[in-house]
Amino acid sequence: MSVDYTREISVIEGSPSFAAVNELIARPLDEKPDKKYYFALAITLSMLGIGAICLGATFWFGTGVWGLNNPVGWAFDIVNFVFWVGIGHAGTLISAILFLFRQRWRTGIARFAEGMTIFAVMTAGLFPLIHTGRPWLDGYLLPYPNQHHLWVNFTSPLLWDVFAVSTYFTVSFVFWYIGLMPDFASLRDRAKSRIKKIIYSIFSLGWRHSHRHWHHYEMIYLILAGFATPLVLSVHTIVSFDFAVSILPGWHTTIFPPYFVAGAVFSGFAMVQNVLIFIRKIFNMEHIITMDTLEKMNKIMLVTGSMVGYAYGMEFFIAWYGGNPIEFFVFLNRAFGDYAWSYWVMVSCNLLFPQLFWFKKIRTNIKAMFVIGVLVNVGMWFERFVIIVTTLSRDFLPSSWGFFTPTIFDLGILVGSFGLFFTLLLLFTKTLPVVSIAEVKAVLDHAQPKHHHGD
Repeated sequence: MSVDYTREISVIEGSPSFAAVNELIARPLDEKPDKKYYFALAITLSMLGIGAICLGATFWFGTGVWGLNNPVGWAFDIVNFVFWVGIGHAGTLISAILFLFRQRWRTGIARFAEGMTIFAVMTAGLFPLIHTGRPWLDGYLLPYPNQHHLWVNFTSPLLWDVFAVSTYFTVSFVFWYIGLMPDFASLRDRAKSRIKKIIYSIFSLGWRHSHRHWHHYEMIYLILAGFATPLVLSVHTIVSFDFAVSILPGWHTTIFPPYFVAGAVFSGFAMVQNVLIFIRKIFNMEHIITMDTLEKMNKIMLVTGSMVGYAYGMEFFIAWYGGNPIEFFVFLNRAFGDYAWSYWVMVSCNLLFPQLFWFKKIRTNIKAMFVIGVLVNVGMWFERFVIIVTTLSRDFLPSSWGFFTPTIFDLGILVGSFGLFFTLLLLFTKTLPVVSIAEVKAVLDHAQPKHHHGD
C-alpha cells in the first residue's frame, strides 16, 4: 500500500534550518535590552507601583477604602479574580487540548500561552486573598488540622475555588516546565557564559537529547496534557458555582458553567492574540507565529464569542419563560437600569464586534484583529462587572437596594494587576524562550519523513 507523506502543509514559513531556529528563538536571551524594552518595563512597573500603593492603603485602613457597600459586598476584587482566571484558560487549551488533537499550528504560540496562564493565575490568586480583608489569616483557607480544631467549610464553593485554582496552577506550572526541559538543554549547549551554562544545566535536569529521554518526555507530556484538559473545564465551572449555587435571581441558573468556560476561552484567546502580535513583530518571528495561526485563533474567538452571545440571549429567554417576575426584573434592570451602559458595552464588545471575523479581510488584518482583541477583553471584564455588581445592587427588597461606585483604590488595584501581569510577561521574554525550540524543529519540513515510494 503506497502512502503519500508529502501532503502535510508546513506551519512554519520558509523552512529554516535547525541552527537558524536556535538562533532566532534564543536571540532575545542573548541581546541586551534596548531602550524600548526599558521604556515598556518602566510603564508596567509604574502601573504595578500604583497597585502596590493602593494595596498598602487597603492593608492599613481596611477594605472600607474600596467602594463596597451593603448590599454590594463583592465588586472590583471578585470581578478582577474571575477576569484573570479566565485569561489563564487559553494557555492550557492551546497547549493541552490542541496537543491531544494533534493541531500543529499551536507550535509557535503554545509556550507563550503557557507562560501567560501561569502569570494570569498568579495575578488572579491575589484577589481572593486581599478580599478577605485580613490576608495575614489566609492560611486558614488551607484544610489542615490545628490546635483550635477549626476546619474550613467543605460545602462552600469559595473553598472549592482554592482547591481548583491551586490545582490548576500546579499542573499548568509542571506542564510548562516539562516543555521547557529540551529547550534548557539546547540553551545549555550553546551558552558561552559559564554562569548561564550552570543555570541551564541545573534546570535541564541532565537532559542529553537521547532517545530514552525523548521517549519519557513524550510520555509524561501526553499524560500531563490529558490531566490538564479536564482542568480547563473544571476550574471556571467551579468559579461559576460561586454564583450559581446561591439563591440570588440572576445567579441561580444552570447555564453558568458552560457560559463561564466559553467566556474564559474567549477572553484568554483575545489576550494571547494581542500580546503575540507584538512578540512576532518585535522578535521578527513572523514566519514562526504565522498569519495562518493568528487567523485560526480569530476563528476560535468567533466561535466562543457566538457561544457567549447565545448565553446572553438564553438568560433572557429563561428569565421570561420561567415566569418568575423577580428573575425577569433582574435582566431588565441589567439592560435598562442604572448600569445599562456597562451592559451594552459588554454586548457590543463580546457579541457584535467579534462577528467581523466572519470576513477574511478582517480576520487577516493585524490592526483590525488587535483592536477587536482589545475590545473583547474590555467586554469580558464588563461581563463580570455586570454579573456581579448589577445583581447584588438589587436585592429582594427595595429597601436593600444600593449603588456601587468604585473608588480610586479600586481603580488603582485594577491598574496594578495589569502592571503585574505585563511586568511578568516582559521579564519572561528576556529570560526564557517564548517559543518552543524543540516543537518548532519537529514540525519543519526537513524534519518530517517523506517517502515518495515504498509500501
